[in-house]
Amino acid sequence: MKIAPQVSVVVPHYHDLASLDLCLRALTQQVYPGGDVEIIVADNGSPEGEAAVRELIAGRARLVVVRERGAGPARNGAVVETRGEILAFTDCDCRPEADWLSEGVRALEAFDFVGGKMRVLVNDPEHLSPAEAFETEFAFDNEAYVKRKGFSVTANLFCTRAMFDKVGGFRVGVSEDTEWCERARGMGYRIGYAPGAIVGHPARRTWDELRAKWRRLNVESFHLFASRPGGRLRWLLKSCALPISAFMHTPRVLVSGKLTSFSQKLAALSALYRLRVWRCIDALRLLRIEGAS
Repeated sequence: MKIAPQVSVVVPHYHDLASLDLCLRALTQQVYPGGDVEIIVADNGSPEGEAAVRELIAGRARLVVVRERGAGPARNGAVVETRGEILAFTDCDCRPEADWLSEGVRALEAFDFVGGKMRVLVNDPEHLSPAEAFETEFAFDNEAYVKRKGFSVTANLFCTRAMFDKVGGFRVGVSEDTEWCERARGMGYRIGYAPGAIVGHPARRTWDELRAKWRRLNVESFHLFASRPGGRLRWLLKSCALPISAFMHTPRVLVSGKLTSFSQKLAALSALYRLRVWRCIDALRLLRIEGAS
């Protein structure tokens, strides 16, 4: 009988103890053959202090404190402390389903690294805010990311420790998931999709939460573009196309099976158009600021 490999689950955390508690509850309920799983929480200097984080963990995981700011450095610091043959990455605000590890590790039999399915979570499916309706339709399409764009979000990523050591750690200031996966593919590693390895992520509920998310993503994506030949011109063209892309995505919203009423679809459209216009303005602002510096 084949022995299941030991898995190390890496969870970066900063200033969100309530979400971390829910994440650890989900991780301790994993049905993994043999149960050889270690969970490492990499705290990024939360203001609550190390003692409060350790008390919340309550023996469910091993705590590593990483002072260098950023989720990437936190993950890298945790990996150094891992003992497992397989690395499984998720985030502290995520809730992996019970067979997440089993399905992710199984998928690694056919691929070198793997991204699983993301599921958007809402508190009241019948009454969605515009931000929730937008994220229900558009957020975390990890299947498309893996199959069409060649990367997986780090909220649901599997690889071997040996591979991670060869590819190197996550970098700071860029879209770390995209950059790391591109680096891995550039070294010849094959990415695959694991539809059974499911992780839930709460939807952003308000415009401020949605805007904060995309402000961070804009900055990280800009630095990734700017580091490449012709990247600034490509960024300019991409930015100007954002409002037009809202028109192109309108039919998708109108026929969506994820949104159960016309009012939800209108809410999603309102967030879509508002966000794409805001992203365009913010992206052009970044180009102007960085060009002047």
